[in-house]
Amino acid sequence: MLRLRQYKKCDSEMIAKWLKDEDIYLKWGGKLIGDFPLSAEMIDNRYRAENGGCEEEDNFYPWVAIDEDDNVVGSFIMRYTNGDKKALRFGWVVVDDSIRGKGLGRRMLTAGLKYAFEIMDADKVTIGVFEENDIAHNCYKKVGFMDRETVKSDPWNVIEMEIRKDDYLQK
Repeated sequence: MLRLRQYKKCDSEMIAKWLKDEDIYLKWGGKLIGDFPLSAEMIDNRYRAENGGCEEEDNFYPWVAIDEDDNVVGSFIMRYTNGDKKALRFGWVVVDDSIRGKGLGRRMLTAGLKYAFEIMDADKVTIGVFEENDIAHNCYKKVGFMDRETVKSDPWNVIEMEIRKDDYLQK
């Protein structure tokens, strides 16, 4: 069973380790945190001291996924969009590179959606994925996210995806 808990400073070491490959760092959106390679301190500073770059105080929620043996195996963040408490955005999704391909990302985001819709009472959750990141795009579709639009961006275009509470509840 996979469960979620709030991010702690000690988790930044694992997240930095998973982002040791520059391609993974770029597809994760690492440029929003700092230059490659990212250190644990840079991640923790962005998550805790800088509130994820969000201006509103109660707006940024980093999470980690814990496996049956209490190992941290993944991480992602939730944040409200534009002060709207009914719209959440997921981001900075990453799983342990040594165990990718085993459905952990899907399970972690499914647990995140349960929390978003059932606890935080969101009406919708959005996520963006670079067009070049087919693995993540397919994972998000398996969770229930649907493509909404493609936004031109550099270095890659971003596919904006969304899942609404009604669609989640029908799954």
